[in-house]
Amino acid sequence: MIEGGCHCGACRYAVETNALDDVAVCHCSICRRTTGGTHVTWATVPIASFRWTEGEPRRYSAVAGSERHFCPDCGAQMALWTVLSPGTLDISVTTLDHADHYPPNRHIWVGSRLAWVSLDDALAQEDEENYPD
Repeated sequence: MIEGGCHCGACRYAVETNALDDVAVCHCSICRRTTGGTHVTWATVPIASFRWTEGEPRRYSAVAGSERHFCPDCGAQMALWTVLSPGTLDISVTTLDHADHYPPNRHIWVGSRLAWVSLDDALAQEDEENYPD
C-alpha cells in the first residue's frame, strides 16, 4: 500500500500496489499553471487501485476531458484524470508520504518546457506524451 495526501491533511489517499512503474516529469503549460511550479512529477496508477481515504477533493477541469483533484482547504493538487487514458489516474509524486522512493523515469511534454529549465539528467525525453492505445 502506498499512501499520500495534501499539505494540510484534509485529503488523504491510498494506492493498492507496492510499486509505481511509470513516473514522469511533466513540463506542459497546464501543469505549470495549475501548480505554480516549473514542472510536476506524476505517477500513473490503475484507477481501480486508487481510493480516497480521508476528505473529498475538489475537481477542476483545466481542459475538456480532464479532471484535476485539489484539496479544497490548502489547494494542493494531488491527482489528475484524463480521457486520453481513462483507466488510469496520475498522482502527484510530491504528495506521497515517501516521495523519495519514486524517482521519475522520463520527461514528458518537453517541447512545452520553459526555455530556462535545464534537463541535465539521463532520463528519456518525449516532446509530448505517448499514451497507451
